[in-house]
Amino acid sequence: MPSSALAVPVADQLIRDYSLSLCAAEESLAAVREVIAAQLKPKVLDIDLKAEYPEEFLRALGRAGGFRGAVGAEFGGNDLGLKHVVQVMEEVSKECMSSGFLVWCQTACARYIQLSDNAWVKKEFLPRIAAGELLVGTGLSNTIKSCDNIEEYRLSAKRVEGGYIVNGVLPWVSNLGPDHYFTTGCPVRNEDGSNDGLVFILVDCQQAGFKLVDCAHFIGLDGTRTLACQFKEVFIPDNMVLARPDESAAYVKRIKPGMILSQMGMGLGLIDACGKLMAQSNRTLAHVNQYLDDQFEDIESALEEGRAATYALADEVQHGTGADRTLDILKLRLAGGELSVRAAHAAMLHQGAKGYLVRNAAQRRLREAYFVAIVTPATKHLRREIARIEDGLSCTA
Repeated sequence: MPSSALAVPVADQLIRDYSLSLCAAEESLAAVREVIAAQLKPKVLDIDLKAEYPEEFLRALGRAGGFRGAVGAEFGGNDLGLKHVVQVMEEVSKECMSSGFLVWCQTACARYIQLSDNAWVKKEFLPRIAAGELLVGTGLSNTIKSCDNIEEYRLSAKRVEGGYIVNGVLPWVSNLGPDHYFTTGCPVRNEDGSNDGLVFILVDCQQAGFKLVDCAHFIGLDGTRTLACQFKEVFIPDNMVLARPDESAAYVKRIKPGMILSQMGMGLGLIDACGKLMAQSNRTLAHVNQYLDDQFEDIESALEEGRAATYALADEVQHGTGADRTLDILKLRLAGGELSVRAAHAAMLHQGAKGYLVRNAAQRRLREAYFVAIVTPATKHLRREIARIEDGLSCTA
């Protein structure tokens, strides 16, 4: 039989598979939107002004399948991958970016576990994380910045029989609580002061020697349960290790592209919401808003371009080629932070005096936008790493 005769059935199957995937994604997002409307929208002001942690919403979102894109099907995932993670984060951030950031924390931690070689941790934790039964955070900000020689490591580990002893303090880790878990990474110190490399671990917030400390309050995203983490002779058994020192370089290359790219979900949702604020103002003030530098059409066009690029790169990362697109991912993430600030600034100017009211969304969006620009990797961090790559210097991603 000529090979051309096989092409049509194969092509038809690919089309059917793609159509089924689109239907599954849209059904999942429809369920996510219902949870957002019912459980998040009424709570946005309390989350922003009273620092209320939206725990029940996060658990409901998990039950609706909002975290399943981060997890393989064998562990309770939906096979929709990183693009689904971004889309869910985007939908949540359209209403409340504080909650969108918590979605990032939950799904980022899930992906760190999914991309590890620890089969026991995957089986034990991923089904509960995907379902929202177990809430988790990510304490890799210091790890990533230290890998890129921006700051010193705040934690250190010592190899002992059966695991590692960890000491130190992480100042800010989000989506935490007494019954939560989180991931982090730190160098393994030898007796002579040398390092064996990094160890990546999953930490139980209830374990001996570990303490959560509420030590900071923020102008925005204060409902994210962001706490300091104190480690005093904390024993991490080998079965809670995601990557040993000899595995850590390859592990960072696997997790870092998706970690950075998925943050675009926060920016896309926020920018979309800012565009709506601009359009709302234009219903009565278009005759004067037309003199502002950024118009609704400008923001909307940039949003569509950024969304298309994010979804395309998310598919590449999901299929294991993200490390080859590191520079593109860094540039897109930089553009996402810059457009977030630009869109929020434009929305504030469009709203005018109304935007200065405590309960108006415009001033909240401005505070949220700066978070997109400063959360790790921050604007200055991204520009530094882009410059290093373009100058031919090595990058850990």
